[in-house]
Amino acid sequence: MNGTTAGRLVGVDVGGTFTDLVCLDPSAPGGIRLAKVPTTVANQADGVLAALAAAGVEAGQVEQIVHGTTTTTNALLERKVARTGLITTRGFRDVLELGRRTRPTSYGLTGRFEPLIPRELRLEVAERVDADGEVLVPLDEAGVLAAVEALRTLGCESVVVHFLHSYANRAHERRAVELVRQAWPEAAVTAGSEILSEFREYERGTTAAVNAAVQPVLRRYLDRLAGGLAQQGYARELLVMQGNGGTVAAGLAADQAVNTVMSGPASGVIAAAYTATAAGFPNAITYDMGGTSSDVGLILDGLPRIHAELDLEYGMPIHVPMVDVHTIGAGGGSIARIDEAGLLRVGPESAGATPGPICYGRGGTEPTITDANLVLGRLDPDKLLAVDHPVTVDDVAAVIQARIGDPLGLSAEQAAAAILQIANDKMAGAVRMVSLARGHDPRDFALFAFGGAGPLHATALARELAIPHVVLPARPGITNAIGCVVADLRHDYVNTLNTPLSTLDIADVHRLFREQEAAGRATIEAEAVEVERIEARRSVDMQFQGQSHILSVALEHGEPSLESLEQRFAAAYWERFAVELPEIRPVLVNLHTAVLGKRRPVPLAALAGSDERQATAEAAIIGRRSVWFEGTGRVDTPVYRRERLPEEAAFAGPAIVAQFDATTVIEPGQSARLDRDGNLLVTVRVGEVR
Repeated sequence: MNGTTAGRLVGVDVGGTFTDLVCLDPSAPGGIRLAKVPTTVANQADGVLAALAAAGVEAGQVEQIVHGTTTTTNALLERKVARTGLITTRGFRDVLELGRRTRPTSYGLTGRFEPLIPRELRLEVAERVDADGEVLVPLDEAGVLAAVEALRTLGCESVVVHFLHSYANRAHERRAVELVRQAWPEAAVTAGSEILSEFREYERGTTAAVNAAVQPVLRRYLDRLAGGLAQQGYARELLVMQGNGGTVAAGLAADQAVNTVMSGPASGVIAAAYTATAAGFPNAITYDMGGTSSDVGLILDGLPRIHAELDLEYGMPIHVPMVDVHTIGAGGGSIARIDEAGLLRVGPESAGATPGPICYGRGGTEPTITDANLVLGRLDPDKLLAVDHPVTVDDVAAVIQARIGDPLGLSAEQAAAAILQIANDKMAGAVRMVSLARGHDPRDFALFAFGGAGPLHATALARELAIPHVVLPARPGITNAIGCVVADLRHDYVNTLNTPLSTLDIADVHRLFREQEAAGRATIEAEAVEVERIEARRSVDMQFQGQSHILSVALEHGEPSLESLEQRFAAAYWERFAVELPEIRPVLVNLHTAVLGKRRPVPLAALAGSDERQATAEAAIIGRRSVWFEGTGRVDTPVYRRERLPEEAAFAGPAIVAQFDATTVIEPGQSARLDRDGNLLVTVRVGEVR
C-alpha cells in the first residue's frame, strides 16, 4: 500500500444484465465512484474493465479489488463446462447417475436427466476403504495410470478422483491424485474428500464433479481478468466472492471453484446484513431484484443463514456451505406472455442484457416487467441506463397492448398493472418460502430491498406481507458490489463423525475443531491479504437416530461438552418442529468450522456521499409525473432526487425517489426518512393492506 492507493477499495459484481462497480475513493467528489455497465456475456472480464473505465478508476491506483462473478453458475446452468472424467472405486461408477430415489418430474412417465460426467468418462479402479477408514482392498496404482491415459485419449481436460468412504480415510484418494498429476501435469485434478469431507457418496461425488467441471472455466476467466488488471498496473491480490459470503484470493479460488457458485447473490446478502444491522434492523428479509431474477434471503441477529444443500438443477446437488438464498425467475427483464391456456405469465424467461426490455432500444420485442413499470409512470424514460436507441413510452405501450392487453381485453395500462401484480405475487411467494415456511413471521422482520429493480416493488411487497418497515440502502442498484467491499475472507471446513452422542469421544471433537481452525488460519496467512484479526465460528450438524433430516446447530466459543451439544440440539429441534424426543438418541453427524479473516470496517456513510444535498426535502423535488398505484390508479406524484435529500429528511408518499442506480416507489399512506448512513427507511401502514 502507498499514498496513492490507501483507502481506495473497489467492489465489482457481474450480474445477468449489468456489471456494477463501487469505489471508495477519498479523493473523489463525495468520496465514492460508481459505474453500471452492460454485462459482457462472452467474456465477463471485458465488462469488469469497462466498469473501471466508466468510473474513472485506474486499477494501478487501487488498494484492493474484490470481485463477485457468475462465471461458474452460468457455466453450470448452460452446461458450458470442461470435459471431465471420473476415477472411482470399482463397482461405483454409476453413483452419480443413480443418485437418490427421485426423478426429474414428480408426475408422469417422462423426464430427462444428463449427468455432468457421461458414463463413458467414468472409469473404475480396484480399491476399497470401509466406513471406519479401514483399507479392505489396496489401491491399484497401475489401474489409476491406465485410467489417466484413457481419459486423456478421450479428450478430458479435468479429472475427479472420488473413492468410497474417502471422508474416513483419504490415503487412497491422495495417492491417486499424486499419480494423476505426475502422469498428466496439465490436467485439472479434484479430490472429492478435499472439496467435501462428508459422508454420502452421491452428494460428495456430485460436488466434486461440479468443482472439476468449472475449475478450468473459472481459472481461464480469472487469468484473463488478472492479466487485464495487471496491464493497468494492479499488483495486489484480486479477491473473489464465494457463495458462503466470504472472499478468497483469486490464486486459490479456482482450486475450489465450486465455492464460487452463487457468488453474486451471496454478496448482496452480506451487504444487507452489514447495512441493516447498522441501521437497527438485525432481523431482515433480503430482497434483491435484478434484471434476470430475484433473490430472497434471511438475516437473523445480524448473520445471514448459511446452509450446505443447494440443488442448482435436478441431479446436481452441491453440498458446500453457502448463503441460503431462494431464487425465482422474476427480474426486471422477465418476459410477460399469454400461455396456451390464455393466462398471463411473467418469467422465468428473461430478455437478459441482450436484447433486453423493449425500452432499452436494443431490439427487444417482448414486454417485460421493466416495460410495465415504464408505462405506469414509475420509471423515467429519459433516465434509463444503457439505452442504445431510445424508444417512446407510447411505442412500449403499443407492444404491451398488442401482446397482453388485446388477448385479455385490457387497456395497455391495465395490462401493465396486471404484469406487476403477477410479478409481485411471485415475489411475495419467495419471501414466504424463506420466512413462513421456516417458522418465521415476516411481520417480525424488516424488508431490505436492493438491486436495480428491488426498490420499485419493495413497498408493495411489504404491504402485501404486512412487513412494517422497508430499508432501502444508499446505493440499491450496486449493493452486490458493496457486499464485495465489506465481505471478510472466509474458509469453511467440514468433517464427518456420524456417531451417537452416547458413544462419542468428545476429545475427538475438540481435536478436529482445532485442526479445522488451524487449517483456516494457515490458508488466510498464505493469502497475504491484510486483515485486522482472525476468528472462528463453529457449528455441528445433528439428527435423531433413524431420522433423515439434519439440523445445523451453532456453538458458542470454547470447547463444547456432550451435555451442551445435546441441550443445543434439543433447543434447535424444538424451535424448528415444536417437538421433544427425549427417548431417541441424538447423533453428531458433521463438525463445521468457518474461519474468517476480518477486514477493516467500511464506513457506510461514505456510500451515501453526495455534494448535491439541499436544505429541505422539498428542495430535492426535481419534478412531478403521473404514476399508477394499486388501489388508487393514477396519482400526480412528486419525484425526489435522492442525492439531493438532506440528512434526516422526512416525507410522505406517494413519491418517487430517483437516483443513479435505482428508482424507489413509495405508495400513498407510507412515510419515509433518511438515516445517518443514507438508508431510506419506509414505514408501511400494515393495517391498510388492500
